[in-house]
Amino acid sequence: MDQRPALSVTGSGDSLVLSASGNWTVLEAERLDNEIGQVLKVPGGVRRVDIDLSGIDRFDTAGAWLIHRTARELIKGGAEVAYTGIGPSREILLGEVEKSDHEPAPPRKSPPIVLQMVEDTGNVVIESGRDLAKLTELLGNSLIIMVSFVFKPWKFRLTSITFHLEYMALRAVPIIALISFLIGGIILQQGAYQLRYFGAEILSIDLAGILVLREIGLILTAIMVAGRSGSAITAEIGSMKMREEIDALQTLALDPVEVLIVPRMIALIIAMPLLTFVADMAALTGAGLVAWIYIDMPPASYIPYLRNAVEVNTFLVGLIKAPFMALVIGMIACLEGLQVQGSAESLGRQTTASVVKAIFMVIVLDGLFAMFFAAIDY
Repeated sequence: MDQRPALSVTGSGDSLVLSASGNWTVLEAERLDNEIGQVLKVPGGVRRVDIDLSGIDRFDTAGAWLIHRTARELIKGGAEVAYTGIGPSREILLGEVEKSDHEPAPPRKSPPIVLQMVEDTGNVVIESGRDLAKLTELLGNSLIIMVSFVFKPWKFRLTSITFHLEYMALRAVPIIALISFLIGGIILQQGAYQLRYFGAEILSIDLAGILVLREIGLILTAIMVAGRSGSAITAEIGSMKMREEIDALQTLALDPVEVLIVPRMIALIIAMPLLTFVADMAALTGAGLVAWIYIDMPPASYIPYLRNAVEVNTFLVGLIKAPFMALVIGMIACLEGLQVQGSAESLGRQTTASVVKAIFMVIVLDGLFAMFFAAIDY
């Protein structure tokens, strides 16, 4: 049986019949396009054209589009077009093709750069307000669940907390200690180099000790935790959201906040002060090594001098801020993970946003704490 596509014209006067036959599929689209171009040269005065589809053996979207385009051109020429022998399935396919055939929207004119900047700023402010509301809700739910552990201790997920604590604290020690060691040495070296002009190289130890314990040790740790653990939390929860595992937990009558978020939050709050202490000790060790090499102060002299230069409250300031930094990093990471949609692009975008927002908020929070401690003279 010949299944080559064809389109024939019959009739006379003001009425014609276009009879389609064969396979009207994407494989024959090029041949059909040429044949339709010849058939459409109908004589003038034609008022009605019937398109007969009863002879078509196979029909796909490409064939439906060619038929629809033919009918559209005939209508533009002033003819009335009707389909015969169409059948239910072909009618549905032609209907879908007709729905998708519309004029493209006119290109949108770009507003002036000033208005665009104002619009972008407004969108950022609105989005920030929404994030703040969601963050407050998530924080409230997490705190309620944490308090409930006092009355329902069997819900405390010790295994999950221990697992996350190992990843967030123990496995992060080498990289945080190494970076802090190097930064501590750099701070003392630069301080000694600048103070040498005043004959006060010894004061670089005061500079390094106070700066590391109050600010640098904590900031470095928070940035590393945000980039390492925060991004991991967002990716994990986001992947669960994409695979509908969070919906499965809700189907099993389990609270995703209690199962997924609270254990990570508790582990992060415990890990942050420990990692801050490690960072402080590593940075002071690096500073001591550089002091030994650069200003010829051996450890036997460096340690007593540092003990006199740094007070206990200086050390406590960093540790006091650590749990609050962990809370901010964890909340942002979990919230961004819950906002992941069903695509890999969304997962990457939210993971990036998690790290950027966490680092930004860590610096803002550190500035607020600095003003607070300065106000109370601590």
